[in-house]
Amino acid sequence: MLGLRIAGIVQDSIVDGPGLRTTVFLQGCGRNCKGCHNPQTHDYSGGSLLSLLEILQKITTSVSKNVTFSGGEPFDQAKNLTNLAIVLKVYDFHIMAYTGYTWEEIIADEEKLALLQYVDILVDGPFIEGQKTTVACYKGSRNQRVIDVPESLANGVVVLSPYDR
Repeated sequence: MLGLRIAGIVQDSIVDGPGLRTTVFLQGCGRNCKGCHNPQTHDYSGGSLLSLLEILQKITTSVSKNVTFSGGEPFDQAKNLTNLAIVLKVYDFHIMAYTGYTWEEIIADEEKLALLQYVDILVDGPFIEGQKTTVACYKGSRNQRVIDVPESLANGVVVLSPYDR
């Protein structure tokens, strides 16, 4: 069964990206950033294992066509998450993802890069408590970047989103 280990799914979020969104919190993260906003998502054996169909049904019951992959670490489940992202793109969903990996780490990894191809906006980099910010849009620490993924892939360099402020 193709599935994902999920910490939870929240519909109608207004804080996890532009517009009204459904946020899928993936379970499992090895980064263990000090001060992490979601430490309960770090345990790789926690959460629930859901089939891609179950997750898709929960996402599509929302009125919004915007999805955010958060965590835990979404890119640690890149292979199966890519399958979900492909289906969401068929239905014209806007996809945003948060990751503790940097852009450079993601594009160097074939499985992670495959998922990245379906993401519209990426917030990359680990949360660094000493660089915490409460005024930046969609990022928790100043080292993180809000990246326009299609533009970055097309240009071969990181292109920051207008949301990176």
